[in-house]
Amino acid sequence: MYDFLTGPMLWVTFLVSFGGLIVRAVMYVRGLSWQLDRVAYRPNMSYGLRGGFRSILAFIIPFKARLWRVRPGFTIIFFAFHIGLLVTPIFLEAHNVMLQDAFGFSLPALPTFVADTLAWICLVGGLFMVLRRIAFPEVRIITTFYDYLLLVITVMPFVTGLIARYEMGDYNFWLMAHIISAEIWLLCLPFTKLSHAILFFMSRMQLGMDYGIKRGGMKGSDMSW
Repeated sequence: MYDFLTGPMLWVTFLVSFGGLIVRAVMYVRGLSWQLDRVAYRPNMSYGLRGGFRSILAFIIPFKARLWRVRPGFTIIFFAFHIGLLVTPIFLEAHNVMLQDAFGFSLPALPTFVADTLAWICLVGGLFMVLRRIAFPEVRIITTFYDYLLLVITVMPFVTGLIARYEMGDYNFWLMAHIISAEIWLLCLPFTKLSHAILFFMSRMQLGMDYGIKRGGMKGSDMSW
């Protein structure tokens, strides 16, 4: 079972997940229309790209955009959660051993204490994401069971990974649960709201290009949307 999950199934998971995200990105770009959006994307590409990158940077730097300054506590939790979610699986030593075995390459590994800390941050951050959906009326009104399910899918690899890491119960069972839950999460990326992993950058780029070309950017405005 382990050999299958870390061999053929891992290949299929990566192909579907990352291939699907690439398709979603291409479809987003192909769906843009200067006639429909009233934005001359190609003739003013340099202004558009400048506005697009400004827009992305404004939202990936904590507290740079006004949105992040409204609720600073949530901003810290949000960024900590996403940093842990991204960094931990990529640079975890055990994952890189698996990458080496499956694909013939590996990345630098995090110290164990740092990896454990980031994993716990993800769990705490996930809990606060749930509480945010309950506490804030403007978020609660648009929240459905689907949103909670996606949060569960997102944090389950960390839950099962920590249980296996601390050898609580049957190690082999929790290791299999960890691998399966991680592959489920990866497979969900292109087909669910989790696709915001790539579409966030696409939408921020589009809005930035819009404002960089049509709404003052060509006249020197430095507004980043």
